Amino acid sequence: MEQPIRIGAVNYLNTKPLICDLEHLAPQAELILEVPSRLADLLAEERLDVALIPVIEYFRAGRYSIVPNIAIASRGPVLSVTLFSRVPWSSIRRVALDAGSRTSAALTRVLLGHRYGVSAEMVSLPMDREAEGADADAVLLIGDRAMRACLPGFQYAFDLGQEWFEWTGLPFVYAVWAVREGVDLCGVDEALREAKERGLDRAGPIAYAEAPRLGLDAGFCRRYLSNILHFDLGPREQAGLHHYYMLACELGLARRGVNVEYYHSEHLAKSC
Repeated sequence: MEQPIRIGAVNYLNTKPLICDLEHLAPQAELILEVPSRLADLLAEERLDVALIPVIEYFRAGRYSIVPNIAIASRGPVLSVTLFSRVPWSSIRRVALDAGSRTSAALTRVLLGHRYGVSAEMVSLPMDREAEGADADAVLLIGDRAMRACLPGFQYAFDLGQEWFEWTGLPFVYAVWAVREGVDLCGVDEALREAKERGLDRAGPIAYAEAPRLGLDAGFCRRYLSNILHFDLGPREQAGLHHYYMLACELGLARRGVNVEYYHSEHLAKSC
């Protein structure tokens, strides 16, 4: 029996529209849910065939392709990537980074270094550690954890999507479907595109179903999926992606010379 196509996705609210009905649309596949950083590792270890990975990991690997026109992006505030800080940007010297984050961790470094001229020490904040007690000037939280957090001991709450947009005027891309080199998805790429369309059409039911689990208001979740996030990888998103990549390279956070390559099943010799 042939091994199923192994799909890795995040079990956050922002991913739910992208995996809507995926088990039915791709019965030949196995869906594995993990945090973003772990998905990147599993893809690199060839334990996944396609995964929704942080975009910084695409540029660090330099050997994947991207399923076209699907992403998790924002064109302003994102709400689920927040840098809570006790001090203004210019005074930040130590940052505790959510262990599940890599793209947003690199974005924090880009904003600190390029926008504010600050070099700060970065330490890890384990997923099971309370952020409020972190020994740091600032704490980066992502995903559902960020949307639930208040952290009253931190005076500032910087939305990194808003910070990026105000600085560059470009959308920010957080994650893409990355395909391992040489893998034939056997139609799973089409299933991913159909899942996205279904998920966008069902933002209301998804929000209603997920809100109780997250302890969030269903209306807030609906607006987050329908109005805050964007799931296309169009020309503006691609421009934002390229700009982020160039800035990350300047700080040594990504490999130079990596091009964005899109997955096209017809280019693969293997047939299913």
